[in-house]
Amino acid sequence: MDLFSLRQEYAKAGLSRADLAPTPLAQFELWFKQACEMQLLEPNAMSVATVSADGVPSCRTVLLKAFDERGFVFFTNYTSAKARDIAANGRAALLFPWLALERQVQISGTVEKIGAQESLAYFMSRPYGSQLGAWVSHQSQIISSRQLLLKKLDEMKRKFTEGKVPLPDFWGGFRVVPQAVEFWQGRTGRLHDRFQYTREAGGGWRIDRLAP
Repeated sequence: MDLFSLRQEYAKAGLSRADLAPTPLAQFELWFKQACEMQLLEPNAMSVATVSADGVPSCRTVLLKAFDERGFVFFTNYTSAKARDIAANGRAALLFPWLALERQVQISGTVEKIGAQESLAYFMSRPYGSQLGAWVSHQSQIISSRQLLLKKLDEMKRKFTEGKVPLPDFWGGFRVVPQAVEFWQGRTGRLHDRFQYTREAGGGWRIDRLAP
């Protein structure tokens, strides 16, 4: 297969300093709304990169479930591989690959657990099957077969009826508190537009154009 010939020219739009909102949250909200309006598949899908205590990086795709001036929230099992990395390292990077718009957003920062009430509010909004799934899966652990999961699911169905599934104490949300946010817009000739917001000591944001 000739991968050298796989090439796409990016010419949908440009990005200038004058286009940017004063904060990365406002700029992200604008781009996220546009991604939703374009009906992209899973516009809230993002890659989460973490590093273990031994310095081994890993990356997976999860769904963004909330964002505000405090940061970007996703949910997981607190005993998962990503949670263990976060406990050891305390930092993570996020990537939103909105390829249909020829855009990417990269976020890096510190990670904190959200409050139990916030986790409960989201958990109660999940479909019954997803609530049971949180109880069934010991995420990232080795299992012998899918049948083991299905057996556990049947057990949970007998134990918890719809509308009566409690929040597991090992499951909840993490918030990535951004220290740097980059907005990337593809351009022709690979001379892409890249702008990075960096958090300053006083709480404000510095905006720099980066070389492509």
